[in-house]
Amino acid sequence: MMPENTDDTKRTWGTRRNFVAAAGAAATVGLAGCTTEEDGNGGDGLSGDINIAGSSTVFPLMSAIAEDFAAEHDGVSVDISSTGSGGGFQNHFCVGETDFNNASREIAEEEEELCADNGVEYIELVAATDALTVVVNNEADFVDCLTVEELAQIWESDAAETWDEVRDEFPNEEIERYGAADTSGTFDYFVENVQGEERGHTDDYQATEQDNTIVQGVQGSEYAIGYFGFSYYYQNPDQVKAIGIDNGDGCVEPSLETASSGEYQPLARNLYTYPSVESLGNEHVAEFARYFLEQTTNEELVAGDVGYVPSTQETKEQQMEKLESAIEQANN
Repeated sequence: MMPENTDDTKRTWGTRRNFVAAAGAAATVGLAGCTTEEDGNGGDGLSGDINIAGSSTVFPLMSAIAEDFAAEHDGVSVDISSTGSGGGFQNHFCVGETDFNNASREIAEEEEELCADNGVEYIELVAATDALTVVVNNEADFVDCLTVEELAQIWESDAAETWDEVRDEFPNEEIERYGAADTSGTFDYFVENVQGEERGHTDDYQATEQDNTIVQGVQGSEYAIGYFGFSYYYQNPDQVKAIGIDNGDGCVEPSLETASSGEYQPLARNLYTYPSVESLGNEHVAEFARYFLEQTTNEELVAGDVGYVPSTQETKEQQMEKLESAIEQANN
């Protein structure tokens, strides 16, 4: 049973890693400090609401950083919804309803046009590097590695129906698929980098924006397969089995190391957040954006707690220059 988004649930999440796992299972997380009569707005005068939508892949990282920020700034409330990258851009951010949109791929041309039509200016900030992970059931001892072509056969529009259609020695058993909904940046990235647009993506699968639902689905069926951001495998390493991907140079397993080195291709990718320039004119939003970027190089949080590759110091400094320029623009 997924945790409800209540104050009691938030208090009982306990450790950071438990918090991140619970955040990954929830569609929305609201985070706020505990203001008292003595501390007012945390002593720094910073207060206000921050609304964030977008990628389920970025969701656990943003939630972990927002948790720490809210603890330091009692007057600030951060609400984060897991809507999928595309769902966030189309339904929330580019129509002016949220301050940030998280994304597991770059903003698409039609989303840029929608933002422009609604007067929403934004900047793109790199949050981390992910190893998009393909998983099977722990009992699926027949498969440890797939080529990119085999992966495409499983997920393309005219998809293989049974495992032995993919490889002769695989069992004659129906493939049960769990994956990202078509509002997800992970879906878009998978189509572009595995199947290609011409092969498309099968409709014969259980689509969801909740990656823990994919874990549960694969866990419950010996012949299931699924894909999602590495963080969700990192939180559930004993519940499902991650398989290696052969891009022509031998099998490479997903990990922080192979994503960082570039060996894990074509499924290593950047993750992003997009703040609204107008929102950055609010002090509490600008401070949160600065705090977020500062934390992107925090190895204990990004790698240890969440399960992504942290940004380099050079990348963070470049992103901070871009952010400060946008904040200055918003205040002029």
